[in-house]
Amino acid sequence: MKKIYVGMSADLVHPGHMNILKVAAQLGNVTVGLLTDKAIASYKRLPYMTYEQRKAVIENIKGVVEVIPQETLDYRPNLEKLKPDIVVHGDDWKEGVQAKTRQQVIDTLEQWGGKLVEPSYTDGISSTALNKSLRELGTTPDIRRNRLRRLIDSKPIVRIMEAHNALSGLIVENSKATNGNEYDGMWSSSLTDSTSKGKPDIEAVDVSTRITTINEIFEVTTKPMIYDADTGGIAEHFAFTVRTLERTGISAVIIEDKTGLKKNSLFGNDVAQTQDTIENFCQKIQMGKRAQITDEFMIIARIESLILEKGMEDAISRAKAYIQAGADGIMIHSRQKTPDEILEFCKILRVFNENIPIVVVPTSFNQITAQELSAAGINIVIYANHMLRAAYPGMKHVALSILEHDRSFEAEKSLLSINEILDLIPGTK
Repeated sequence: MKKIYVGMSADLVHPGHMNILKVAAQLGNVTVGLLTDKAIASYKRLPYMTYEQRKAVIENIKGVVEVIPQETLDYRPNLEKLKPDIVVHGDDWKEGVQAKTRQQVIDTLEQWGGKLVEPSYTDGISSTALNKSLRELGTTPDIRRNRLRRLIDSKPIVRIMEAHNALSGLIVENSKATNGNEYDGMWSSSLTDSTSKGKPDIEAVDVSTRITTINEIFEVTTKPMIYDADTGGIAEHFAFTVRTLERTGISAVIIEDKTGLKKNSLFGNDVAQTQDTIENFCQKIQMGKRAQITDEFMIIARIESLILEKGMEDAISRAKAYIQAGADGIMIHSRQKTPDEILEFCKILRVFNENIPIVVVPTSFNQITAQELSAAGINIVIYANHMLRAAYPGMKHVALSILEHDRSFEAEKSLLSINEILDLIPGTK
């Protein structure tokens, strides 16, 4: 029997996949190179199903003899190892981003006389349309909550954007750049949530009210969320907050090591701010970890030492203590205009711990790219307040324009068209 190789992601298995496997089985013994989560996430969204779930589906399809991991988009490592007689792939990769991969497969097979078989692409099947339908169906708290850890494991950098209401959540959900970049999740900011409600950023909006807003966002989105809990309150109260967030489907909570009435960190020492003791904050982390039920939920410790000019040694000492106390990640914050102290912190911490997720919020040092942050060992970048900061200047401009001109004609060029609104909200048309 000839050796047949089929590479696929097989996240949303449809008749097109079945046709490919049927053709392959008619030619010989089929080995499926199943792309890992990391391989898929390198060029598009994280798959809905985990690798093990997708493997269980494919290995039970008639004609499939073996399923092995394909660690990258590049077929060559597996092909050089297996030396198959035939590779089977649909003919939809002759043009576009996969054309280079196709040529690599052809060139590699030529080394031992193998060939490429390309069945016609199955008409009427669109993975894009299937993905859109799934987004419109929504998700469950368990599935949503679990995705952040998978994203961290699968992607070189996880991009998170602030969302303060359902409409901003929809924009985060659907934004995709021409280079393929998209946001992996949302940030529920205490600053933007309170500001959107006309209240000061002093923890005046309670957890129940914020959960109401989050539920409104979750009704129309599927991506995971990280929750800004400020200090987390006293340890005994934080334990209940963890239970509430976990039950709602939030993936992670970030708490900062300060005490007293909340003051925005970007004020630094311009206002009175008090940092908690290491012992007290470690106790809060431990109490939160004991309260959680699932393994997937994350408690991330935010270190304010650099904000308060306590120095790098203090920041590193706290990071080590918080990790040992059970923190699932470390957020390091800075209000400097350059990322130098952040990069230095990451370099030192990575010597101590290679794997702990590191989170940054580059509001001040905004010239650095996500790719550059990834190269420095950072796992998550949060754009913490940009949706709100973009929206309200536009609304203020339009409101003043209508008053000044006594009509809305001049403001029209600054507005979203009705058709764009209809396209933005599913089910409106």
